Amino acid sequence: MKQPVDAAALLAARAEDDDDFRERLLAKPRETIEAELGFTLVDGHEIHVHEETYSKMHLVLPPRSKLSKVEREAAKAGATSLEFLRKTMHDPAPPVRSAEPVWKRDGIGDAGANTLATAGRESIRKGLAFLKNAIDDTGAWRCIRFNVGDPGIPRHFERPPFVSALCILALESSGEALAQAICAATRAYLSDTIEYPGLWRYYRHLPQDLDSTALCSLANGAHPWIALGRNIPRMLANRDEEGRFMTWVLADGEPDVVSRFRIEADPVVNANVIACAGDHPATRDAQRWLENLILEGRLAGSSKWYPDSVSIYYAVSRAMKLARPALEGLRPTLADRILDLRDDQGDFGNVLQTAQAVSALHNIGSLDRIDPVHSMEELIGSQHEDGSWPEILAFGDQSLKWGVFGQIGHGAEAVTSAFCIEALERLVEAARS
Repeated sequence: MKQPVDAAALLAARAEDDDDFRERLLAKPRETIEAELGFTLVDGHEIHVHEETYSKMHLVLPPRSKLSKVEREAAKAGATSLEFLRKTMHDPAPPVRSAEPVWKRDGIGDAGANTLATAGRESIRKGLAFLKNAIDDTGAWRCIRFNVGDPGIPRHFERPPFVSALCILALESSGEALAQAICAATRAYLSDTIEYPGLWRYYRHLPQDLDSTALCSLANGAHPWIALGRNIPRMLANRDEEGRFMTWVLADGEPDVVSRFRIEADPVVNANVIACAGDHPATRDAQRWLENLILEGRLAGSSKWYPDSVSIYYAVSRAMKLARPALEGLRPTLADRILDLRDDQGDFGNVLQTAQAVSALHNIGSLDRIDPVHSMEELIGSQHEDGSWPEILAFGDQSLKWGVFGQIGHGAEAVTSAFCIEALERLVEAARS
């Protein structure tokens, strides 16, 4: 169940009207909050509830920055410091592997429902075994940063919190024990990278951003700052004059290396914020903007960060599912728009696009409008022998022309695999129903 946007205010209001609840909140804050909100907060956080009186007040200091003053100053110069950018990278990434699968399934379309579901389950488990070894000891997912136009430019692994959140939001659809263990380890990594009062950034030399913050909040909702809505006021305030959510959260003393090339109002970013904040008065303008983009067929070129329409539809469908009744009026049109992406063979494009289309249709209750056998054949037939799926461009700056950098793309076999596992879970469920 989605938690209230401002759970802390609701707790305070309840304490104002209910003396017994007030005493329990003061005496046993964690247990009382968990009982009231209906879920378990993550371990490792002390929670103190203070009661001010007419003769006593409390001044609460925010936590110290995780970065030293020297590190913060270095981050501000990140736009022009190639050396600093290199420090955000990890080990060099290998060349992209061939997308040709080496693990084939023949005749799957002739199998019965149980056999089909069994094949899907085997594929999911092989994918999870690959992911177990692809994620580092901290729980972080490694993505690859590369140049879209020039494969000769060195490729680097990176592990921004955004990628980890993006992947486990897909992976948490699986009830497999290994999937849940991976998600738990990744949530610990997200907790380690959180910044007060519940915001995240992609790179250290970039400002905090709402895309990272919204996805990390959705993936790590049991963190007390997130559960009690400590970050929501900052998120909701970061809007332009039209009420659309701006990508970058710029603050005094923070890096501002994006103003020269930013396109603020990205549809996926806005969908992710709506998914996080819900059907709140402050999200209504953004909802209307998204609705109009889709209803009027104006998605082309509207996203700076996401390469195709299906990735936008996927994000919007997740917001519809998590933030009901937000965007509810889009339901029939969104299904039609997704189905319109198919070619003459009924394919949505590459395997990543197919996976996102399948999951988006599931989110809006329209998975019965496609042939699940055809989609399952594509997903299983695209899997490598080691359980992975091909590295495909998942997101990246579609407009940036930054000297030798060119267009920056991001993707990895692990990222594609997370989305394929999510789609297979949906298809296995459909095959058995």
